[in-house]
Amino acid sequence: MFQPVEHQNTASTVIEQIEDLILKGVLTSGDRLPSERDLAEQLKVSRPVLRDALKTLEERQLIEARRGGGTFVCDLIGPVFSEAVIDLIARHPKAIDDYFEFRRGIEAQAAEQAARRAAPSDVARLDAIVERMQVAHETVNLSAESRLDVDFHNAVGEAAHNVVLLHTLRSCYRLLENGVFYNRGQLYGHPTARVELLRQHKAIADAIRDGDPARARSVSQDHIDYVRGALAEAEDMQQREQLAGLRRTKSLKQPSRGRDTRRTTQ
Repeated sequence: MFQPVEHQNTASTVIEQIEDLILKGVLTSGDRLPSERDLAEQLKVSRPVLRDALKTLEERQLIEARRGGGTFVCDLIGPVFSEAVIDLIARHPKAIDDYFEFRRGIEAQAAEQAARRAAPSDVARLDAIVERMQVAHETVNLSAESRLDVDFHNAVGEAAHNVVLLHTLRSCYRLLENGVFYNRGQLYGHPTARVELLRQHKAIADAIRDGDPARARSVSQDHIDYVRGALAEAEDMQQREQLAGLRRTKSLKQPSRGRDTRRTTQ
């Protein structure tokens, strides 16, 4: 990951290299840097020069030294919304539609650009994630499916090779991981969701691998449309089941009443 630097520009070149890795998403929030000795060796700089570079990066709030724990990349994404706004969203479900509208546009753009720009390593990573998705699906490992879903979309964003788009998507997926807009368990409760989601992710990966931007955009939009519709159906189904359960509970608690067989004469 780290390359030897030119000695005439040692400190500034170290800073530039690490900043570039962070900007391009190679180093992400929470990543631990190698030890000072190992990093100095990889960069081919002296440890005092490396310390100067790391100090500057820390002042720029890109890395942080944890006492006794090493040096880590800072939380670069941070909270997208304040707690007050998150609570407000939870009280107003209309925001979910806005969230899906936003995802539909940005993910379609990411998939389209990925189909144009993906490097062989990007495609290999997508294929590897899809393979793990298949295993998680077959073993009914819902937590793995949920985690791999986010990994897959992050990988598409990285394959688009647009740093602004990449960091915007990562912010978006943090909301997804935290369940701010919807519960993943509710989605997986839909009778066809797990099968369809796997098929759709495979379709997106196939379009990117084939270098077909139009198809990549289309299948990405279809994916978001399906998730939105399946969630609505799952919620409706859940509400009907709750109502049916209440009626059943009431009927079981009520004493049976004999049927009145008397007829009224005219």
